[in-house]
Amino acid sequence: MEAVAPACVAQRTVSVLVNEEIARETYRIRLADPDMARVIIPGQFLMIRGRGAETLLGRPFAIYDVARDAAGTPYALDVVYQVVGRGTAALASHRPGDQVTVWGPLGNGFGPAPDGPVVFVGGGIGQTPFLALGKWWLGRESFGDSQLHEPAHMGRYATSATLLYGVRTAAMAAGVPDFERAGIPVELATDDGSKGHHGFVTQLLEQRLARGDRPAKVIGCGPPPMLAALSRLVERHGLDCDLSLENHMACGFGACFSCVAPIRQADGSTDLRRVCVEGPIFPASTVVWSAH
Repeated sequence: MEAVAPACVAQRTVSVLVNEEIARETYRIRLADPDMARVIIPGQFLMIRGRGAETLLGRPFAIYDVARDAAGTPYALDVVYQVVGRGTAALASHRPGDQVTVWGPLGNGFGPAPDGPVVFVGGGIGQTPFLALGKWWLGRESFGDSQLHEPAHMGRYATSATLLYGVRTAAMAAGVPDFERAGIPVELATDDGSKGHHGFVTQLLEQRLARGDRPAKVIGCGPPPMLAALSRLVERHGLDCDLSLENHMACGFGACFSCVAPIRQADGSTDLRRVCVEGPIFPASTVVWSAH
């Protein structure tokens, strides 16, 4: 994987424009930050610190999309998040006009688009990096302030993109209309069978492979058990696959070492790598998963 280097990181206080529930326990927040919106690229993330003691530390969030005005100029960032603890519950209490502290863009962006179809595999809130990435790789929208970041400049666009999306129940499927409007069809898998495939999202990929539908590239994001299963599946089938890891972070810029992941090195050894600065994107073949 050829990652794209991050732009210069900055910290600033910005206003909340929108903070709305789009699925059960899941919100979209729009932040008025034209400077970051202009330079951030898919795969990168930002840290957000809201008001209150619960948000003493920032929380990392993948860029979901960039909002643009009628002339196409970026003016805000969209983040989709799930309420899972006190910090995200505090973030959900923010209203338009409230202010939050953000810093970014952080991490490395995705590299060139595949020469063919791409399949995104998201579990839980793991679909969030894929809307912007799908638009970018399909040539629907530009991201970043340099033409060097454009997939066409890198040599190609993807021919198609599909999202395989696994959630506990259908009510928690967030942003499906956004993907469909972008020309990215969505196949759902639910733990309770309330919609789509009743079972694991990786089984949707297995079914596609059994039909002979072989993507040029697979990108995964979600909880570790799902990513471990996906890694084993793509290895068996010899598929090119990158993972966007969601390790817990405290600082976002490599100082605290709270987000390290075991990554296989070129010589076959394993070393800990900071997901915030050396990721969050790693080839699936290099991520070392526990045997349990």
